[in-house]
Amino acid sequence: MIQHLKPYPAYKDSGVEWLGQVPEHWVVLPGRTVFREINDRGHPDEQMLSVTITRGVLRQADLLAESSKKDSSNEDKSNYKLVQPGDLVYNKMRAWQGAVGVSAYRGIVSPAYIVQRLRSAENLPRYMHFLLRTPLFASEAERWSYGITSDQWSLRAEEFKCIYFSLPPLAEQTAIARFLDYMDRRIRRYIRAKEKLIKLLEEYKQALIHQAVTGKIDVRTGQPYPVYKSSGVEWLGEVPAHWDVVPLKRLAWFKSGSGFPVHHQGDTSAEIPFFKVSDMNLPGNEKYLRVCANTVSMTVARDLGATVLPAGTIIFPKVGGALLTNKRRIAVSHCCIDNNMMGCVARNGNRDFLFLIMSYIDLGKIAKPGPVPAISEGEVREIRVALPSAPEQTAIVEYLDAQTTKIDAAIAAARREIELLREYRTRLIADVVTGKVDVREVAARLPEEPSEEDAPWTDEEERAQDETLNGEGDHAAISEEDG
Repeated sequence: MIQHLKPYPAYKDSGVEWLGQVPEHWVVLPGRTVFREINDRGHPDEQMLSVTITRGVLRQADLLAESSKKDSSNEDKSNYKLVQPGDLVYNKMRAWQGAVGVSAYRGIVSPAYIVQRLRSAENLPRYMHFLLRTPLFASEAERWSYGITSDQWSLRAEEFKCIYFSLPPLAEQTAIARFLDYMDRRIRRYIRAKEKLIKLLEEYKQALIHQAVTGKIDVRTGQPYPVYKSSGVEWLGEVPAHWDVVPLKRLAWFKSGSGFPVHHQGDTSAEIPFFKVSDMNLPGNEKYLRVCANTVSMTVARDLGATVLPAGTIIFPKVGGALLTNKRRIAVSHCCIDNNMMGCVARNGNRDFLFLIMSYIDLGKIAKPGPVPAISEGEVREIRVALPSAPEQTAIVEYLDAQTTKIDAAIAAARREIELLREYRTRLIADVVTGKVDVREVAARLPEEPSEEDAPWTDEEERAQDETLNGEGDHAAISEEDG
């Protein structure tokens, strides 16, 4: 299907850099003639909506169900803005990051959002949704935003009016939206299948680690040990009779990270890497932390009261939704970490075996209950684990290295496929909504399909992006409101 897509027969210069050449019969108009701003307030009982970077406009109840953010139901919402289905909504301080979308719901949004409504029924909200969620538009939004720093850039309604948009005839907009919805559903289904595969592989890997590290099998024989004893720890169960059961503080010391003010962030030239939770998701950091977006000097580290952890430190999240992901990484060099993370430094013995122990402990089940899960150094130190002899530790590490290498390779391949699919979807949408390819004939031949709700998030990176946006962006711009 896709290989048969062709360009339109004739093009013209749009006169706008972000749109480039557009089909000759399309019109290009400024935002002031396409949209009108809506400031309908005084509807505090309507459901709350949020604009996310990765999925556009969502009901906040759905967002909260999949994240660690607190419900804002007790806030005064009398100044919040009413959104009708088909309205365009964007976070004025995050539009340049892609926090924009057309709503499918009626509800209210924070004053930090701008609500725009199409002036003419000759334009289709769904087409505009796809057009405004392209990286091309994000770049144009960035060009029209202003502020002292990127964290304070704002796309006001006055500047939005000056942005030009490409507009095909209504029938063509309908064909484009039909085609892109069809393709988007298929790509999302394939991504979800790959994510399920990754989850199964990770569960299998975790089961192997659990069996070996808790002594359920002797990796040297592939059979259970001959004699077991009670560990005295409910979640640990029975362990081989000759193994010790000790608190983690016998094996390592633990240190929480430090606050990392924004004005110190962004420097990549200093000598000490300063890792944040988001760095754990960067390519190349799947097991070893090698890549980071921030560094500090020894002087800055000292001023921040940040401990410089040695190479080989095991690092993991200690608060919020990230804690529940049970990510574990090993720092390849000395480093500092932010206050959402904790470092584990081996006292003696096999560091790689300690990493395996930390990998199978579910800190989410041990963390303090509450809206925001968290765990302290003191609680981690007292966790009791099973400890075999040094030769057995080495045997377990070697066994699991051999067993998990292929699993890790399969997981990495599946993640790469997901990444390529997302890149393809982004490029396809941009090419279609700006008229680089003509989908009218293909859209006319597509079969009818029932609409489907978006599946719950399984992608941790996307969820983290949207949690960050709604934790910071909703309130950061409220102070700019005049009304």
